[in-house]
Amino acid sequence: MPALPYDHTAARIKRLRLERHLTQKALADLSGVAYSTLTKTEQGVIPATPYVLGCLARALRIDVSTLNGQPYATELRADELDILILPIREALDVYDLGADPDIAPRPRDRIAADAEALCAAVRHGDLKLAAARVSALVPEATTAAHLDGATEDWLTLASTYRTAYDVTTKLGYTDLATLALARMDWAAQRGSSAVVGGIHRYMRAMTYLRSGHYRTGRRLVDLGLEALGQADPGRERDVATGQLYLGAAVVAGRSQNRGQAEEHLTAAEHIAQRTGEAVQVWWLAFGPTNVAVHRVSVLAEINEYEAAVTAGRGLTLPEDWPASRKSHHHAELARSRMWTGDTDGSYRSLVRARKSAPQQARYSPTVRQTYQGLETAKRRLPGDFLSYGTWLGV
Repeated sequence: MPALPYDHTAARIKRLRLERHLTQKALADLSGVAYSTLTKTEQGVIPATPYVLGCLARALRIDVSTLNGQPYATELRADELDILILPIREALDVYDLGADPDIAPRPRDRIAADAEALCAAVRHGDLKLAAARVSALVPEATTAAHLDGATEDWLTLASTYRTAYDVTTKLGYTDLATLALARMDWAAQRGSSAVVGGIHRYMRAMTYLRSGHYRTGRRLVDLGLEALGQADPGRERDVATGQLYLGAAVVAGRSQNRGQAEEHLTAAEHIAQRTGEAVQVWWLAFGPTNVAVHRVSVLAEINEYEAAVTAGRGLTLPEDWPASRKSHHHAELARSRMWTGDTDGSYRSLVRARKSAPQQARYSPTVRQTYQGLETAKRRLPGDFLSYGTWLGV
């Protein structure tokens, strides 16, 4: 569903509710969302939180992305990103055809280096570069893996599928993201890597988190931890395990289980003390900083916005921390500051999110919904506020 200038989350919720012939009371009962919250959300008085969106999406039997309006077709077309999606879709579809006779793969180390560079590009926030190159790299890596069948080849292929997942997730193509994850698992099994298998389950759990299916997300985290238990001890296993605990903390927070979220954060914190900052280990950005950032996220998920802002205020992000993670963190802080009534601070955080990773921020539902929430507040905001909205396309 394309996001039109006059279209927004509140309008979509109302439209989809009416299409299903539901009253507001009926949808509130089906979703478990308080009636007053639903009515205010539909009226645009308050923005929808991720928890509310997940509950409503489940009740309406649709994807959360439909309520968010993703993918944002108009903006994708303007940025010439829409033309990069079909090649990715086609690349993901040839996984089981064996070696392509028209492709002569380069040496293994060069393909692996390119796969690593694409992981870095995503973390730097360069989605267009990653999207443009991954569609060509996947078929080459696929052919190399089928020809040689070495463990390294299969794991490089898994890495290219992971980049396809990262790109399609951030641009709002949930169907392709799900397909890319399935391909990643397929390649990881052939590469016999318990660590990559654990990372796959972490990413899949985050997919279910975004869709509002928290129970399935928790099950995937458990399966990921089980898979990592079979990996060789060491820093790589520790990093993947710690990141799984961070994912579990956010899932618990989104499902409003504060005690469980704190347990997972504590487990991740203990591991981070052992690993230190491990930003480039499997490109998970794991370490003490990521634990602190996830604590802010969890506080926001359980509606402790003042505490989230306080925790965020005392956090300094390292200069060399991934731009994509910085942008995500600033977007989370913007949302929390908006809920505390600090509209100026919220907008400043939105500006930081854009500065850190412009391409990512432009397609972030959190950025868009926070901006619309600030717009609804009708308070005095900086003169460039409207130009920010024009840039977003809202």
